[in-house]
Amino acid sequence: MTNTTTRPAAATEPPTTSPIAADEPWRDRSLPADERARALIAVLTLEEKVAQLYGIWIGASDDGADVAPHQHEMTGTVDLDALLPRGLGQITRPFGTAPVDAALGAQSLARLQERIAASSRFGIQALVHEECLAGFAAYGATAYPVPLSWGATFDPGLIEQMARRIGADMRSVGVHQGLAPVLDVVRDARWGRVEETIGEDPYLVGSVGTSYVRGLEASGIVATLKHFVGYSASRAGRNLAPVSVGARELADVLLPPFEMVVREAAPRSVMNAYTDLDGVPTAADRDLLTGLLRETWGFDGTVVADYFSVAFLQTLHGTSGDLGDAAVAALEAGIDVELPTVHAFGEPLIAAVEGGRVAESVIDRALLRVLVQKVELGLLDEPAEHAVSTGTKGSVDLDSPENRDLARRIAEQAIVLLHNDGTLPLAAPTRIAVIGPTADDPLAVLGCYGFPTHVGVHHPESGLGIELPTLVEALREEFPGAEIALAAGTSIVGGETDGFAEAAELAASADVVVLALGDRAGLFGRGTSGEGCDAETLDLPGAQGALLEAVLDAGTPTVLTLLAGRPYVLGTAPERAAGIVQAFFPGEEGTRALAAILSGRVNPSGRLPVSVPATPGAQPSTYLASTLARRSEVSNIDPTARYPFGHGLGYAPFAWSDLVIDETESTTAASFRMSLTIENTGDRTGAEIVQLYLHDPVASVVRPLQRLIGFERVELEPGASVRLGVEVPADLASFTGRDGLRIVEPGALVLGFGHSSGDLALTAAVELSGPVRVVDQTRALHPVWTAERIGTDSP
Repeated sequence: MTNTTTRPAAATEPPTTSPIAADEPWRDRSLPADERARALIAVLTLEEKVAQLYGIWIGASDDGADVAPHQHEMTGTVDLDALLPRGLGQITRPFGTAPVDAALGAQSLARLQERIAASSRFGIQALVHEECLAGFAAYGATAYPVPLSWGATFDPGLIEQMARRIGADMRSVGVHQGLAPVLDVVRDARWGRVEETIGEDPYLVGSVGTSYVRGLEASGIVATLKHFVGYSASRAGRNLAPVSVGARELADVLLPPFEMVVREAAPRSVMNAYTDLDGVPTAADRDLLTGLLRETWGFDGTVVADYFSVAFLQTLHGTSGDLGDAAVAALEAGIDVELPTVHAFGEPLIAAVEGGRVAESVIDRALLRVLVQKVELGLLDEPAEHAVSTGTKGSVDLDSPENRDLARRIAEQAIVLLHNDGTLPLAAPTRIAVIGPTADDPLAVLGCYGFPTHVGVHHPESGLGIELPTLVEALREEFPGAEIALAAGTSIVGGETDGFAEAAELAASADVVVLALGDRAGLFGRGTSGEGCDAETLDLPGAQGALLEAVLDAGTPTVLTLLAGRPYVLGTAPERAAGIVQAFFPGEEGTRALAAILSGRVNPSGRLPVSVPATPGAQPSTYLASTLARRSEVSNIDPTARYPFGHGLGYAPFAWSDLVIDETESTTAASFRMSLTIENTGDRTGAEIVQLYLHDPVASVVRPLQRLIGFERVELEPGASVRLGVEVPADLASFTGRDGLRIVEPGALVLGFGHSSGDLALTAAVELSGPVRVVDQTRALHPVWTAERIGTDSP
C-alpha cells in the first residue's frame, strides 16, 4: 500500500510569518500541563491538530525485509517538506531502523528536532519512540536477556534496575518513549513471540512487568504496555491469528497483568493488540480502550496504535470501508496516536472531520493527552533548552561495563537447571566435547528484538556492534586447562544429519559433552523463534532432536544446554542426560553466565516461567489447567509437562519446615497469616524461590487446580535459616463469577508453598466464611511477606 496521506502546502496551511509570542500561556512553565495543552489546542488548525496524532518512520524499508507486519506493503514515501509545516507528533525508531552510531545518531536527531520545530508555527518538537524489549534496540546498545528470562529470575527488583539503565541510555540520545514491556500471558508455546513474554502465569507477568515499568518511567522514558489485549491467545499459536477466548479467560488470565501495572507503576502509554476479541478488533474496541482502561482502571496516558493496526481495520479485519472509516473507528474507541507512520490519521482523518463523520472534539480529546505528555517531556519548550548534550560531541557508550555487569547478573539468575544426576558442576574435565549448532553462533543468545537479529542481519557490513562471545569461547575462558573440541553436528533448522557420525565420535572420545541446541531468533519466518516464527510442534527445530539422541547414544556424560526462545520436548534427555540447562536467550553475557553455572562458579537459581512439555503435540497447554485439561482416562493425549512451571534446581539444598497458620478460618473480607522456616542445608550460598499457590476445591465456576498468588526469593549462606511469614488477603482468591463480577466466595481453600507448581512442599487447608463478596480494581493484588533471620549471625 502506498502512503498517500501527505499533500503539498496549500491555501489551507497555517501561516508561518506570524510567530506566537514567547509569553503565550502554552509556553508558561508555571501552569499545569493540561492548561498549557488546552491553550495550545485553542490556537491550532485542524491540520495542525491531526499532525500531532501520527508518527513518521523515516528510512523504513519497503523491500520486504520487514521488522513489522506487512511493512513492505504499508510503507511508502513521506514528503517531510510537505508535512512539517503542520508539525509532527512522533518520530519512529531513528536508532532502530538501521545501524547508526549513537553519537552521530544523537546529533542527527537533534538537528531533525530543530528542523521540526523551525518548520511549524509553534515550534513543537516530536516525541521519539524506540523498541526496548530486551534492551535499547539500537546499534551498539546492551543486549540484555529477553523477557522470558526476566520471568525466570523471579526477581522483580533486578529487572527494575535493568529498566532504569535501559531508560537512561535511551534518554541520553534523545529518545522519549519505549515500546515495552510485553504483558501477554503465554497460552500456547508454539507462538513465536513466547520469547518476548514474561511467562505463562499472570501474577508473575504482572509482578515483573510492574518493576520494569517502574524502572523505565523513573528514568524519564514513557513505558508502553503491550499488547492490549489477547494477542498471545491466538488459535494454534499463529501470529496475528484469530483469538478465541471467553470473557472469564480474558478477565482472569489475560487482563490481570495490565491491571496490576496500570495500578502500581503509572505507565504513560498502552499499545493495542492486533487481534479481535469476539469479532471486535481491539483497535476499534471502545469498551476495552476507553471503558475498561480509562473509565474503570483510571489510566490517563496515551493509547498508541501497534504498527499499521489502524489501517488494518480496513485491510485485514474488514470492519472499515476506507482509511477514513478506520481513523474514525480507532479514534472513537480510544486510540490517540497512529504508528509507525501516517496513513489513516492523515488526509483521511481530516476529510472525515470536514465531512462530518467525526466531531473535531474527538480529535481534541486525543490531542490533549498527547500534548500533556509533550509538556511533561519538555517538548513544548524552546528546542535549544532540551537539545541532546551527551550525543553532540565525542562518543556515546550504550554498552557500558556497568550495563554488561547487570546483563551478566540477570543471565546468571535466569538460567534454569532442569536436571542434574550429580555431574554438575563439572569437576575440571580434561577433554570437553562441545557439540551442536548453537555452540559457535554469536546470535544464539539474542531474541528477535535484539538489534543484531532484528535489524543488523540486513546490514552485515556493519558488524554486530557489541561483543557476543559464543558458548565455545565462553567455555574456553571458563575451563582454560581443558582441551575443548567442537563439532556442529547439524544446523539449527536445516535438518542435516551427515555430521552425526563426527559428533558421536567426538562425544565418545571426551570426558564430558556439552550439547548446545536451541533456536535462531528472527522475524516473519526468518528464524525458529520470534515474531511470525511460530512452530507447528514443540519438537526441537531441524534435526536437533535426532542429534540429541545420537550424542546420548555415545555413552559419554552429556550436559544438554538450550539457548532458545521457547520450551521444547527434550526426547530421552530427562532420563539419559547427565544434566539439562535451559537458557531463554540470555543476552550478550549469557554464554559466560552459562559457562559459570556449568563450572559451579555460579549457583543456579532460575525457575521455569513456562512449562517444558513432555510431548510435542499437546498444545495449547499451560499449568493453569482445570481437571478436564489434565491427563485423563478418556483421552489418549497426555498434556502433563515434563518439567512444570516454577521448576528449577540449584547446587545448594534447602529444607522447608514448621509451617504454622495463625488461624485456619477467616472471612471473605479478611486474610490468613502463615509462616515457615527455610534453611540452606548445603555447603554453599544459594537462593530458593518460595512459590505460593492457591487451590480452590469447590467454586461456582471451573478453576485451575493451582494458581500462583505470590513468590519470594530467599538468599542464604550455608547453614543459615530464615523464618518467612506471609499474610494472604482473601482478595487473592477472587475470580470472575457467572454474572461477570469479580467475587470472593466462602468455602475451603488450600494454600501451598511449592518448589514448583507440580511440587508443593507444604500445604494448609483453610476456610473462608461469610457472604460472597464482590471486589473491584481496588482489591489487594499481593500477599505481604516478612523475613526474620534465625540460626546464624551472618548479615
